[in-house]
Amino acid sequence: MISLCNGWEFSRDWSEAFLRFEGAVEVEEVRLPHTSGEVPLHYAAPEHYAFVCGYRKKLFLGEEARGKRLFLQFDAAGHIATVYCNGKELYTHRCGYTAFRVEITDHVRLGEENELAVRVDATENPSVPPFGYVIDYLTYGGLYREAWLDVRPGDYIEDIHVVTPKLTRAEVRLTVSGGAEKYRVTLLDAEGKPCCVRERNDNIIYVNYSEAIPWTLERPYLYTCLAELLDGEGNTVDSASVRFGFRTAEFYADGFYLNGKRVFLRGLNRHQSYPYIGYAAPASLQREDARVLKEELCCNAVRTSHYPQSQYFMDACDELGLLVFTEIPGWQHIGDEAWQEQAVENVREMVTQYRNHPSVILWGVRINESRDNDALYERTNALAHRLDSSRATSGVRYLRHSSLLEDVYAFNDFSHDGLTPGVLAKNQVMDDDHKPLLISECNGHMFPTKAFDNWARLQEHALRHARVQSAAAADGEHAGCFAWCMFDYPTHKDFGSGDRVCYHGVLDAFRNPKPAAAVYASQGEERPVLVVSNPMDIGDYPAGRRGDIWAYTNAQEIKLYKNGEFVASFRPGRGGLPHEPVHIDDTVGALLETREGYSPEKSAQLRAALRSVEQHGLEHLTAEDKLRLGWCMVRWGMRMEDGVRLYEKYVGNWGGDVPVWRFDAVKDGAVIASVTRGGDPRQLKLQVEVSQTRLREGDTYDMAAVRIRVLDGNGNIAPFAQLPVTLALDGPAALEGPAAITAEGGMCGTYVKTLGREGEACLTISAPGAESVQIRFSISRQTK
Repeated sequence: MISLCNGWEFSRDWSEAFLRFEGAVEVEEVRLPHTSGEVPLHYAAPEHYAFVCGYRKKLFLGEEARGKRLFLQFDAAGHIATVYCNGKELYTHRCGYTAFRVEITDHVRLGEENELAVRVDATENPSVPPFGYVIDYLTYGGLYREAWLDVRPGDYIEDIHVVTPKLTRAEVRLTVSGGAEKYRVTLLDAEGKPCCVRERNDNIIYVNYSEAIPWTLERPYLYTCLAELLDGEGNTVDSASVRFGFRTAEFYADGFYLNGKRVFLRGLNRHQSYPYIGYAAPASLQREDARVLKEELCCNAVRTSHYPQSQYFMDACDELGLLVFTEIPGWQHIGDEAWQEQAVENVREMVTQYRNHPSVILWGVRINESRDNDALYERTNALAHRLDSSRATSGVRYLRHSSLLEDVYAFNDFSHDGLTPGVLAKNQVMDDDHKPLLISECNGHMFPTKAFDNWARLQEHALRHARVQSAAAADGEHAGCFAWCMFDYPTHKDFGSGDRVCYHGVLDAFRNPKPAAAVYASQGEERPVLVVSNPMDIGDYPAGRRGDIWAYTNAQEIKLYKNGEFVASFRPGRGGLPHEPVHIDDTVGALLETREGYSPEKSAQLRAALRSVEQHGLEHLTAEDKLRLGWCMVRWGMRMEDGVRLYEKYVGNWGGDVPVWRFDAVKDGAVIASVTRGGDPRQLKLQVEVSQTRLREGDTYDMAAVRIRVLDGNGNIAPFAQLPVTLALDGPAALEGPAAITAEGGMCGTYVKTLGREGEACLTISAPGAESVQIRFSISRQTK
């Protein structure tokens, strides 16, 4: 495959003159991936990108192409793409989320430049999915994935499909254009060394390999299947290869089984959008999202809502051990007969293009959240099974007791409102108890939460994620839970907030974490996690009452200290999560004994009384609390002023020195993480995380994601630092987005993009009250 990502001309207005390379047409030189129109972070709208535009380039083909078959491949074009070669219309593709190929063999001229053009309808054309009604996400346009020239011989391998019905057996099915005397399959291990070779006279090859290393979440071992067509003398006529893994993926009534072992699917939904650039992200950013999901959020699964996504993202899922539920494009609406035919075609393209990824465990063959349409979904389900018998099918619905034609009932369970149970029981959702139940969405629009919301909302946002995930994992009825969603994203009309952004993510749009992200991150074991979602400053609480304090950690306990003195120790609750949130419900603890000299019995009664007053105030005490206070006064001869003194000293602290609270996460007796609140944290600091600093100019440009956070003197995100952040970039690179941005809730970000030249680039990040940070990038040519 020869990259065709460079050297394109782009016009926002398609015309005959543009098609024929004639006249004074205004064009812009672009590289793929490319968005038809950049969008602002806030108040984005379809008019920024939704128009009929054009791409064109000249392609020289020499005599070495004679006798070959030539194909153009576009990995995606949003959303209806018509391809022309030397002015002749060749093909129209009507899906913005799958790849397509166009043969140009008979339409090119060898020994001279050929004119290629693509007309891209980036509008919300109601003739194709997902369009026809309003949609809860923006559908960016353009040639937003990569493009290629595939040069093949007359007889060639069109497709390789590898199935592993057992952990030591691979079945390889070759689709061949033309024919061959023999077919050879060679399995290559992760180092590229041959480990097994089979030859046959037909195009179905069975490979038994007793020493196969299974693909698992912990060790996602990948093999390469190299297929060859051989002539009568044993010479290779054509070859092609795909990666795969030896693994089995099965759903039963009680859940999902990977290689025969039950795995609860704990994951998030992912859109493929980015600030400013929409869908047009190169391989490095696609891979980075998979890494964030697996390594930072410690998810074991992701749903690619609501459409197939980049092969680079999927490759990274294969490499990292991140399970994938992928689905056809759509959102609630089902169109006319032609529209439905395209939906069926989308199933065919999705399955054939993604079925070799071991990470894929489930095909979504319904239009997301659509009503029942048995005639359509009988077809889509049957087609998916015919094209790939090794995987289960599903389809996302918000309906209870919906018609189930697929293998797995995927249900958007939005029942939890903070007070109700975390999930609905299986018999409340579906009729057939013998089929699996999977939560495909939860939370999301039920509790939209901005990174700059107050602490109480951010904490409740996190707890709702924890409650639903815990309940789904604990009841034994759910195969998994994909929460809504990974990060905030722009949307249509009033689906979002006033700025047309859905603040549904556990991350902000730049992939900075809200406290809810810690619910997921704390389920991992590789790196220490401790996040405390309360500020501990009494001025942040109504009447100075702190209320509930929650922390998220993968440690065994949290020890709380006030001004260096031990207060109390707290352990996670019991539930379905490996590491449940920790409820810190005592800020007095041992201090009454160590500082006041009270007995354990007296300390316990007074702690409970002080806690109740802190939570409810004197005017709202329960009868039980009033009796406790009366008992303390009678039992130990205490007066009201004694209670007021203790409250002021250990709880209220109005007008006193700001206490320093330290939370230590302890595992196996050692402190693995620590969080400090209070004191005088005014000294601000910029924390910058970069996805990569060594950028590669290869088949196209490279990019780095830059996440920026303003920290206080204790190293915590400073949510009130809604500061202007300025970005200055020197060298052969460019910023995607503006050079002056705002730290929202103390967080923001940007992207650095290469420009086709080698060298060193330096990004300087500045904000008032904080020392500037410089990030240096090296840009080099990628060697083959």
